[in-house]
Amino acid sequence: MKMRHSKVLQKLRAGEIVSCFKLNLACARAVEIAAMFGFDCLWTDMEHSPNDWSVIEKQIWAAKTQNVDIMVRVARGGYSDYIKPLELDASGIVVPHIMSLEDAKNVVRMTRFYPIGRRPIDGGNADGAYCNIDFVEYLKQSNEQKFIVVQIEDPEPLDDLEAIASLDGIDIIFFGPGDFSQGIGVPGVLDHPKIVETRERIPEIAAAHGKFAGTIGGLDNLDELIRMGYRFISIGADVIGLSQYCRDLVAEFRKRQMVGNAF
Repeated sequence: MKMRHSKVLQKLRAGEIVSCFKLNLACARAVEIAAMFGFDCLWTDMEHSPNDWSVIEKQIWAAKTQNVDIMVRVARGGYSDYIKPLELDASGIVVPHIMSLEDAKNVVRMTRFYPIGRRPIDGGNADGAYCNIDFVEYLKQSNEQKFIVVQIEDPEPLDDLEAIASLDGIDIIFFGPGDFSQGIGVPGVLDHPKIVETRERIPEIAAAHGKFAGTIGGLDNLDELIRMGYRFISIGADVIGLSQYCRDLVAEFRKRQMVGNAF
């Protein structure tokens, strides 16, 4: 028996671009709907969103019904916080606010099996097919098919970027410009020279060490990000889509109501 292969890793390793969609809502149905339309990866959250483990488990199931990868942004904590999404059979995890080389090394140690790290072993969960994948194969396949994303969203780790990108066990270096803008004292100024410089530097460093660069974007700057070298791009979110749809519906309803009242 084999572990489900990651579509994200398959596409990245083939030199293709990966599309990702962010979900804030604690709803497996929202995950399934987004997955139905062909995103390569869905991103659910435990850092900022009030999702508990039962929600995450259902969201992972929903993504798997459509054979779509799902990654979980973990809350900063101990090793159990990091490996539980993987044991529930998430395709990958995102670790926010990596602050140093030692911080990144610790992530690898906790999330990768031998010979890369020292992740605690169970095998009796969904990722190990409930003990139906051979013990040694389980470790090997997990290291090959689960992806680890580290978020660079603070100025503190910039001096360690080369060393972080060189670590075996990390797949994607993900730039988060929002928190980064706050960290350098210019909240929301996303065209600040330091942000522009860092946004351009990350894909160069990632590629130099055989890693992939990721970030958030949109259709307006998608081509630019691809030219820079970004291969994993989160291009939308459920709360934004729902907000826009409701706003447009109400605006059109009120417009027609005013026209009707004129008669």
